[in-house]
Amino acid sequence: MNAKSPLIYGLLTILFLINALHAQSLRDKIGQMMMVGFYQNSNFMDTLWVDITQRNLGGVVLFGSNIQNPIQIQNLTAQLQQAAPTSLFIATDQEGGYVARLKASNGFANTYSAYTLGTIFNSEDSTRATAGMMAQWLEDSGINVNLAPVVDVNVNPLSPAIGFYERSFSSDPMTVFNHASWFADEFKQKQIITALKHYPGHGSAEEDSHLGFTDITETWADSELVPYQQLIGQGYADLIMSGHLFNANLDSLYPASLSYNTITGLLKDSLGFSGAVISDEMLMGAIVNNYGFDQAIELAINAGTDILLYRTNERNNFSLVRQVIDIVEQKVNAGMISLSRIDDAYDKILALKQSITALPEPTARHQIPQDFNLINYPNPFNNSTTIEFSLPESGFVTLKIYNLLGQETATIVSAKLVAGNYQYRWNASSLASGIYYYRLESGGFQQANKMILLK
Repeated sequence: MNAKSPLIYGLLTILFLINALHAQSLRDKIGQMMMVGFYQNSNFMDTLWVDITQRNLGGVVLFGSNIQNPIQIQNLTAQLQQAAPTSLFIATDQEGGYVARLKASNGFANTYSAYTLGTIFNSEDSTRATAGMMAQWLEDSGINVNLAPVVDVNVNPLSPAIGFYERSFSSDPMTVFNHASWFADEFKQKQIITALKHYPGHGSAEEDSHLGFTDITETWADSELVPYQQLIGQGYADLIMSGHLFNANLDSLYPASLSYNTITGLLKDSLGFSGAVISDEMLMGAIVNNYGFDQAIELAINAGTDILLYRTNERNNFSLVRQVIDIVEQKVNAGMISLSRIDDAYDKILALKQSITALPEPTARHQIPQDFNLINYPNPFNNSTTIEFSLPESGFVTLKIYNLLGQETATIVSAKLVAGNYQYRWNASSLASGIYYYRLESGGFQQANKMILLK
């Protein structure tokens, strides 16, 4: 053995230990406790990559603006996962009906609402068929968390956030339980985590917590806990989303999302929930109109919240993720949040991530292309054609259509995109037959191709 070998071995061992400790540093653990949204056409798309690669961000949530078509979302989620040192939660709200991020307008299909499934049809087959179809979409899209089903009981059919939008399965708690169980099971079969919401029950509310303080003290009933009791008793241990709902009978000071009595005392200790608790979006009016940014974070974590959900990764032109990590780290060091609380949340998050299968290897359409490419088919075409292009690098992309006179007739893409393969369907039914050009620009790359519209 070379005389230097023991020294080299010792140095490698030290480096391994340092890396292992770094992987479980306090800041890394706090990063895992966050899930954020993002705007793709902003400077904070770049910040997101820093949040993922350097701050160990635990998850992202996709809204309608993030989803353009099936191939685009497959590319986006693959790129996000490839950047992450710890596999990401990639979440969306796919309840069905009014609240569905994957729908006909972005290449999927419109779906039944929970009310239609649970009250009008009230059929296991219908609920499983709808949930199974949506679960397949999410699996194909690389989305591994569905912030659904809603298990609110339809106490008030005119409730502005729930009943009005047909988000509750039924006014009967056991019917809600049955349909939520079937719904969640279809996603579980696809290794997709679900989240029951909005604990302890939003169905009786006369206000919308998106807008401001929501008091359910006089309208809420114990029966609204039945779906949670039944599902937890059945072994449900994924996610439960806490609502920004004030009930003086459960906590005289704080809404559920910030209440130790309601989350730890009732949900975790009394009902026996062993999964992770995720907050409702932390920038809703019910929170920001009544609590300071730092205060809400401290209260939520101490209440037993394991994942903090934010609709954006930007705050005051800086990374929101970094700000939250800084705040929580300072509060832990000051003894205002216990390290054991952070460790407990971190352990639950990792356990959930380990409960879903490893991500599939990227297919050819997910892999980063080596070169730019631009084609359309069929060509010539009648009324509509598919335009495909490949990006070997991320950047701002424009794809526009011009007539023979050089006049712009349509803008297909004008956005910052990650490297990957993209596909868009262009409908030219309103245009006259003739020769058109489609032009792709990205960075220093430019290409224009001819296509012929025949009617």
